[in-house]
This record gives sequence, structure tokens and C-alpha cells, in this order.
Amino acid sequence: MSEGYKIGRLRGDFVIVFRDSAGKRHRYSLGTADASEAKRLAPTIYSELTRPRGTSVADLWRAFVQDRAGRAVIATMSAPWKALKDRFGAMATSAITIEDCRAHAADRRRSGIKDSTIYTELGRLRMVLKWAERHNLIDKAPYIERPPTPRPREGYLTRAQARQLIDAATVPHVRLFIVLALGTGARKQALLDLTWDRCNFERELIDLRDPRITVPHKGRAIVPMNRTIKAALLNAKPGALSDYVIEWAGDKVTSVKKGLSSAAKRAGIVEHVHPHLLRHSAAVHMAEAGIPMEEIAQYLGHRDINVTRRIYARFSPDYLRQAASALEYDDLGSLNQGNQLKSDLSPSNLGAGDGIRTHDPNLGKVVLYP
Repeated sequence: MSEGYKIGRLRGDFVIVFRDSAGKRHRYSLGTADASEAKRLAPTIYSELTRPRGTSVADLWRAFVQDRAGRAVIATMSAPWKALKDRFGAMATSAITIEDCRAHAADRRRSGIKDSTIYTELGRLRMVLKWAERHNLIDKAPYIERPPTPRPREGYLTRAQARQLIDAATVPHVRLFIVLALGTGARKQALLDLTWDRCNFERELIDLRDPRITVPHKGRAIVPMNRTIKAALLNAKPGALSDYVIEWAGDKVTSVKKGLSSAAKRAGIVEHVHPHLLRHSAAVHMAEAGIPMEEIAQYLGHRDINVTRRIYARFSPDYLRQAASALEYDDLGSLNQGNQLKSDLSPSNLGAGDGIRTHDPNLGKVVLYP
């Protein structure tokens, strides 16, 4: 079995069998009865048979989604396409201009959409067109102008707010999600996909890697089960009705958005609480505790430690302290001149007929000037 198709037999020859994006089944002869030759020919023929025939943005977008089926990025494509399709869908890629990108941004701003969302929308368009260029579906991807890169969100929960949020979560699966998110720093989907067989109570480890995912995806780690998490899991396990740790009435939970919002409201937290905020807060708390960036990166499943440093190094208590200490100049004495002069000019140091006492840096001492 190969991804997207399978090889079968028909009247002595080998064939490839596949379904198109509409679900229609197709069967195509490979023209050979030799198994090795069929296996060699199948990928090329399948690629040609399923090659997109149109070159409009809509055609290329559909082709990208089909090519990346099963990958995490596909879940992020629906909303941007809804915003882009009316303007760009029917366009040929060669016709797209910077003015089109600016017009899209202007229309979205008039609708109250923030630049960070517009940046993402046009970024998805750019990604699809770059993909099409790499696959020789178009000669060259046009330049897609986007708003300036948005600054990363600064918000995070303090440790006190995290405790308040846990206490305010009255729905069991929402409370368990919050405890796991703050205690593992895991992404939302990793926690919603977590099954009990990957919770090792004997070794006190949680394996966030999902063996069912066979396509490239964001990193997931094996993390320790701290005492708070272990207590929460042991409390939930006897009542489990499914293989999933986060469940509701025996069904896998697909969203905790409303539950988090309700808990945050009861806790009196003004900050918009979403699943990624919990992951970000966990990382900040580790950094504030002085945990090395390498360890935080491993905990978060970051493949590139520079990503961890760029976002979280500034929360470390030692952040740039050594560099700052190299810029101390008080050992030269000049920074204390002002205080010395103020002291020398005080009434107690000035008598009748006295002049002005001040510090002469050339002489290195306080002198009297008439």
C-alpha cells in the first residue's frame, strides 16, 4: 500500500487504484505483469494522473490540500481560504500583484480584522504558491506582500492566575486539560490525542508522541509526570469510558475553547484564555524558575533551540545580567561625583567666608574654590 493509491491486478497486468478529491474511484493499467516494474512505474503515473490541470489559485489551493492530506497544516487552511477565495480564487498566479495584496489587507481592516490575521491569510497564500512552484505547476510564484510581522503576544498567566483557573474549572475534562496543559507545556492537539496507554504511572512519564501520526508534524515530547499531574490522572482514570485521557461521556473531546473561556470568566481573568496561552505560560514559568533553555526546548518539543531562546530567554532571572554587569562604570568614581558635590555644598560644610568645596577630578580630591 502506497500513500494515495494501491497496486492491484487486472487481467494479468498490474494497475493502480486510487480515489480523486471527490471520492470517485479510478483504476489505471501500468502496462506490465512484472511486480518490480509496476512498483517502479506507479509513483510517476499516479503523479501524472492526479496532477492539477488548472493553474488558478483555487486549483492550486485544492491541489495543495490534497497533497498535504493528513498533515496538521491542513487544519489551518480553511479559514484563510474563506477570506481569500473571493478576491484570489479565479485569478491566474501570474496576474497577482502587490496592489491585490494591499487591497485584500485594506478590505479586511475595514471589516475589523487585525493585521496578525491578515498576515496569516496572505502567508497561507504565499505557502501554496511556493509549493506550486516547487512542483512545477507554475513557472514562478508571485511576490505576496503582507503586513509587517506581528509582534509575539506578550500575555501569559501568572502562577497565581494559573491556580485560580484550575480552581474555577468545574467541568472535569476541562479541569484535567488545564492541569495537563500547564504541567506539560503541550500543544492542544497533543493533549486531546493523548491516550491512557501512553501515561506510564510506574516511570511517571507521559509520551505525547502519537504513533498514529505518520506525516510530518510539530514536535511532541516525552515529559515527566509531576505530582500534580499524577494526582489528577489517577483521579480521572477509574471513571474513564474511552481510551482518551480528555473525554466527555466516553467521546473524544475536540475543543475546550468554551470550557476555558467559562473557567477564565469565573476566575476573574481578563486575559483571553486559549489553549496555547497555557503552553506559553508553562514555558514562561520554567524560564522564570531559571530552567536552562535547552531543557525548556526539550520539554516543549522544539526542534530548534533558537526558537525557545528567542521567545523565552528574556523571562530568565539571569537574562543578559552578565552583559549588563560588564557595563558598570562606578569603579571609575565618576558616577559618584554628583553625590560628593551635593555633600560638600551642604550648609554644614560651608562656614562664614567659605568658598565652594567641590571635587577636582584632576587632583583627585575635594578642594576649596573662593
